[in-house]
Amino acid sequence: GRSAEAASPKAVAEKLAAQMTACDTDGLLARCEVAGPGFINIFVAPAYLESTVNSILRHGPMPPPCAPKRVVVDFSSPNVAKEMHVGHLRSTIIGDTISRLLEFCGHRVDRVNHVGDWGTQFGMLIGHLKNVFPDYATKPPPIGDLQQFYKDAKKVFDDDEAFKKVAHAEVVRLQAGDADSRFAWRQICEVSRREFEKVYSRLQVELEEVGESFYNEYIPPVIRHLTEIGVAHDSDGAMVIFPPGTKHEQPLIVRKSDGGFGYDSTDMAAVWYRLLELQADWLVYVTDAGQSQHFELIFAAARQAGWVGDKRLDHCPFGLVCGDDGKK
Repeated sequence: GRSAEAASPKAVAEKLAAQMTACDTDGLLARCEVAGPGFINIFVAPAYLESTVNSILRHGPMPPPCAPKRVVVDFSSPNVAKEMHVGHLRSTIIGDTISRLLEFCGHRVDRVNHVGDWGTQFGMLIGHLKNVFPDYATKPPPIGDLQQFYKDAKKVFDDDEAFKKVAHAEVVRLQAGDADSRFAWRQICEVSRREFEKVYSRLQVELEEVGESFYNEYIPPVIRHLTEIGVAHDSDGAMVIFPPGTKHEQPLIVRKSDGGFGYDSTDMAAVWYRLLELQADWLVYVTDAGQSQHFELIFAAARQAGWVGDKRLDHCPFGLVCGDDGKK
């Protein structure tokens, strides 16, 4: 409960003003005054302003004193074969700003572009590539509009049952490491990469591409480790994690009942790799607020697994970017 002398807004303001004045050991404040029903007017000391401006003129802007850390900033992260929409641009600009600030403060920053370069949609795209450009292996496919290519492939996938079976077979071959399928996949990724780079170059943003596919080899051992330490549990054939201390009923599904892997699997493997292989001290994820629950669960699961210790995990969300229909 509130004490009697601090019950009113003005009384609270007076106590805050008194404490700020008492804590000012650097001569920052000239005075603090309470006005009206509880507003606090703060006056900065002229001598402090003069000293600060003189220091900037002589030495340039100086970062605050802090121990340098290795920081992974995960931002931008567009999807291969799709346009980089305004949500990705927002993540790109915010993530780049955070990276520049951390670099200015003396931290070692890994600017990671976690592109969506893996998944079942690539079976559809590879199958369509082989149909439209049968000589893709010897002649680079002249795909000028990858977004249209994706739409065309999706239409065939939806309308043609035979092609749908071909697409599913291509996914299996891709995930099994088939050389032809991997080559076709790399061709598609390269077209997207060139388009993304046009945007990054214009914005003067530097990123290191470490896509979802990079973590494929780490997913099985990470899940095995999570199972062995009792963090992941079987649920109707799937392996799931219910991290303690979260308010969400939906678990992380690190392995589907059919044995497949999804975003939860990849992101758990990415956290493991960044904390334990890269030995990063701080992970920062810059995505829209719609992924807040996902990252809350990922971070809680990583802590439950004992991977975090005194390291720092942050999700920096921004507002959803929706169209006129209210959808992302």
